[in-house]
Amino acid sequence: MSLATLSRVLTLAVVLAAAAACGGPKDPVMPPPAAPPPVDPPRPTTTAPPSGATTAAARPDPVTPLPPVAPPVTSDPLAAMSLDDVNRSAALKPVFFALDGDQLDEAARLVLAENFQVLKKYANWVVTVEGHCDERGSAEYNLALGDRRAQSARSYLISLGVPAERLRIVSYGKEFPFDPGHDEGAWTKNRRAQFMVTAK
Repeated sequence: MSLATLSRVLTLAVVLAAAAACGGPKDPVMPPPAAPPPVDPPRPTTTAPPSGATTAAARPDPVTPLPPVAPPVTSDPLAAMSLDDVNRSAALKPVFFALDGDQLDEAARLVLAENFQVLKKYANWVVTVEGHCDERGSAEYNLALGDRRAQSARSYLISLGVPAERLRIVSYGKEFPFDPGHDEGAWTKNRRAQFMVTAK
């Protein structure tokens, strides 16, 4: 073999050896695996409200304001009345007497029992018991008779339980008739003990 041929063989051998030392073609570098795509959280399944309806979350109930506080209403009209109105209301009823009499009959005692219940309820009332007569007889006689009639009604109320200091008396005789007539019908109405609330 000539020197030139030997030189080419060696060069080829060196090249092959170098190639073998470096190994074959390298595997391609693989990129790292890609992250999985994000997954949306599951949506709650709700039933759609009927058409036109709203849910509580979508539209909260309006807050109803409290009504204004009204002043207390008294259920007792007499308690709020003036003295004049109380007396005009005839809360205390009069009692009537026979001609020239100052004694209480059964009808008068029943009326006084009703008056006692009123005076018991309104324990702060002070009452004047007025004695009245019809037009017959002298002024002096009728003043005395009116006083006895007022005393008779007052004493009976005290016996029922009304404190004496709440009951005053006055006699007007025939000066203030209830009925200005001049017959027995008018005179019957004028022979009376009448009750006037003078303080409360």
